[in-house]
Amino acid sequence: MTAPRPWSSDVEVLEVRRVRLVEVVAPGLSEDERLVMDRAWNAAVRANPSLFDGPVAASAGMVREEPDGVVLSWMRTTYRHFALCRVPGVTAWLPALFVTVVQPSDDGRVLVGRQSSWTAAPGRWQLPGGSIEPPAPHAPLDIAALRRNAVRELAEETGNDAAPDDLALWLVTRGVRGSVGVVFRAPSRPADWLLERHAALGASERAKGREPELERVRLVRAPEELSGLGGPCVDHLEPVVRRYAGMAPGGEERKPDGS
Repeated sequence: MTAPRPWSSDVEVLEVRRVRLVEVVAPGLSEDERLVMDRAWNAAVRANPSLFDGPVAASAGMVREEPDGVVLSWMRTTYRHFALCRVPGVTAWLPALFVTVVQPSDDGRVLVGRQSSWTAAPGRWQLPGGSIEPPAPHAPLDIAALRRNAVRELAEETGNDAAPDDLALWLVTRGVRGSVGVVFRAPSRPADWLLERHAALGASERAKGREPELERVRLVRAPEELSGLGGPCVDHLEPVVRRYAGMAPGGEERKPDGS
């Protein structure tokens, strides 16, 4: 496995060819912790009524599996549990497990988007992607399921209908608060086409009386351009863009491994 490079002192970035997922049981909450969680969640919903308490996968840790893979432990929970991370002094919160997609344009740039006001992170710039919906009880969560999650997020946020086999497993990131992301690379598309697809998606959503999840998208070539976007960026965005910008022009694309 390629060793993590110091793109950021706080975000770990690993290039991988294999990801193995292992389900573990989520730790229980004390009565006091549950009360704190419920209060925090109710306050978050009052501030943003679009939030919902559906099932979601949380990260339980990441271990390297030589020579070129990682083992990701995960737990079943609901979005309510993530509200605990906003409460000072509480240690029972769980880090997120998510998928994200590097969508290149044909001129070497990468598509990034700013989340709309109704989302859980309004105004934040990130790559297309999102949290992982856990499978049915006793069903496995595997790389194929992650690809399906990733293509669904890509379509919902950008209007780009890719197929799961189009996505190449590329990186795993671990952020400043322990959240783990599985990063896929999509095939390059014409820059104008990418912007037009998002514009068409936005027009369709607004015709239905709602804003798209990514209210705005941009194409960036280098991490230095992120500071000019006008808003905060998710912690893994800069190191992932930097890693992509450092790839050799015309280098061979890694093929999906199907593992």
